[in-house]
Amino acid sequence: MWRAVGSAIEGDDHIREGTAMKIATFNINGIKARISALPAWLDTAAPDVVVLQEIKSVDEAFPREIFEERGYNVETHGQKSFNGVAILSKLPLEDVTRGLPGDPEDEQARWIEATVVGKTAIRICGLYLPNGNPAPGPKFDYKLAWMDRLHQRAQDLLADEMPAMMAGDYNVIPQDEDAKRPEAWQKDALAMPESRAAFRRILNLGFTDAFRARVQSPGHYSFWDYQAGAWNRNDGIRIDHMLLTPQAADLITDCGIDAEIRGHDKPSDHVPVWVELDL
Repeated sequence: MWRAVGSAIEGDDHIREGTAMKIATFNINGIKARISALPAWLDTAAPDVVVLQEIKSVDEAFPREIFEERGYNVETHGQKSFNGVAILSKLPLEDVTRGLPGDPEDEQARWIEATVVGKTAIRICGLYLPNGNPAPGPKFDYKLAWMDRLHQRAQDLLADEMPAMMAGDYNVIPQDEDAKRPEAWQKDALAMPESRAAFRRILNLGFTDAFRARVQSPGHYSFWDYQAGAWNRNDGIRIDHMLLTPQAADLITDCGIDAEIRGHDKPSDHVPVWVELDL
């Protein structure tokens, strides 16, 4: 079976340096299904802040005590059986807001943000961008409209001139090198030209893809489908991203993907992506 090789890039045997703040994003694909795996990863990886996607739980049912006893403050934006995002932080969370601005009628729980204060304050936005399939169609239209709203929020974050990041499951394969078999995704909403163009428009505002700031080579993925032995064949895609404003990008000390946990018991089909900032 294919296995991730431990390294500073992949996050295995990671050693924190100095006072860097470790921030991670992780689509857990259901908090109930990951009730053992998620705490086990937290205990090993020891992130200071985590944004979660697809918690698939209403706020009242989220098992916050499991995380609070590990020293995390917990904020959720849940939805029954679908979607749902959360922030776990060992530092206080200030000015928490829920829902991506721009469409007051959008009831899908896909956005949460808060300010975390270390040596420096940083605005952390956790997102679960719509999948968009089948494309073309109403779901793809919703995805692109959501990305337009994301573009506006990105502009507002830049205008604030404080360190900020937008991290989560973007459901976008930015380039062919972010897929083991790019030809298999050509007609999928994750790699459609419109999706990629919308992603690039955000980057072109001045945001930095944290992982690509550190690693330019192909072969690094954050998602492997449960079907057709994708993990065994390393048939993955990179769709979980951390986009940083210039003020945050200047503070990057390391970034990686904890790919090896995809091979653990009862895994999510995603794995954590993390960045360390000198905060």
